[in-house]
Amino acid sequence: MKEELIAPCGMNCSLCVNYQFYKGDLNKEGFHKTYCPGCVPRGKNCTHMGYKCRLLGEGLVRFCFQCEKYPCKDLRALDKRYREKYHMSMLENLEEIRLKGIGAFLKNQNLKWICPNCGELRCAHNGLCLFCELETLQKNKKYCWNREKLET
Repeated sequence: MKEELIAPCGMNCSLCVNYQFYKGDLNKEGFHKTYCPGCVPRGKNCTHMGYKCRLLGEGLVRFCFQCEKYPCKDLRALDKRYREKYHMSMLENLEEIRLKGIGAFLKNQNLKWICPNCGELRCAHNGLCLFCELETLQKNKKYCWNREKLET
């Protein structure tokens, strides 16, 4: 896991479905996902929050906790959505980085999200390891964290 894959808002881009599709070039398996190399590597600083926050949009802070308005209402709303839908908290991520440092955070994220079968990282957006459980997603492209939603 690379430090540059941690967005300023606390998103771990290495767990993002679009990053994992990019990393594994998984559209060749019959999908049509947008590929993304990560917020910071593609020069967006933070895809989720950069358009709402001048400091993030212009890259003036590395992490949201460096802002005097932290945590702003937009970050709290993003955090709530990710906690409810994806079992990830931006605010918890940012607090861990702030208190323990980026190295400890990366180590803990790797332990938390590693696939026990193949050693790759699971995807935060659907809970699957896209490198050894891709068949589950191929059968149901709307699969999300054991709440199967059949396509209509």
